[in-house]
Amino acid sequence: MTVLGALRGKTLEKLKILAYLNPERQGLFAKTYEVMFNPESYSFTYTNDYQTSQGINSSGLSAQYALTRSRNLSLKFTIDDSSATAGLFAGLSSVGPFPRTTVKDRVEEFLDLTTRMDGEIHAPRYLRIEWGDLQFDCRLASVTVNYTLFSRSGIAIRAELDTVFIEDIEESKRLKEEGKSSPDLTHTRTVISGDTLPLMANRIYRDPNYYIQIAQANKLNNFRKLKPGSKLNFPPVRSS
Repeated sequence: MTVLGALRGKTLEKLKILAYLNPERQGLFAKTYEVMFNPESYSFTYTNDYQTSQGINSSGLSAQYALTRSRNLSLKFTIDDSSATAGLFAGLSSVGPFPRTTVKDRVEEFLDLTTRMDGEIHAPRYLRIEWGDLQFDCRLASVTVNYTLFSRSGIAIRAELDTVFIEDIEESKRLKEEGKSSPDLTHTRTVISGDTLPLMANRIYRDPNYYIQIAQANKLNNFRKLKPGSKLNFPPVRSS
């Protein structure tokens, strides 16, 4: 089979937006929005914030790191019911068959799914965008709906949705990605040969005297004999 023949045989994958009622994005009741036309491109925005205060009678400041903001995903897609694409709306939703819908219907469907407050959680839904190698857990930050083509009776037959989604990561996943090792976080460590509780406490808390709290947190009867391969939890500590 030629390359062209193989490509013709493959089904076009559409960008999908899945909506959930929980931040874990689990459950069988997720609703799905499938775009009519895949976007031509998408972009990520990465932002670091630095301290902006500057001393009096100074000519500059040290860029002291404050925080890294969540990524923003920007993408634009089109809903079109002009004569060139008439009839393509049928069966676009995840469950069918469906009667023909209008551009306004499809815009309202998108807004209901991503933007408006859900009565069960009193907030907009938790979203996941899937397309090819893109899998992005997020919430909708903003959407601008541009109606760009109209019928003779003034009915919108084309709309462009310019969207920005802000990344939404579970706390445990975020901490794992950041790889922080500060003592105010919970850590799990695997015991290796030669480990002792004071030694492990010193690695994490920079103070071996926390070994008693570690023993209590893990309910160890004999903390002097640690079994290699076992896992220990190191709870967060805060200096007084």
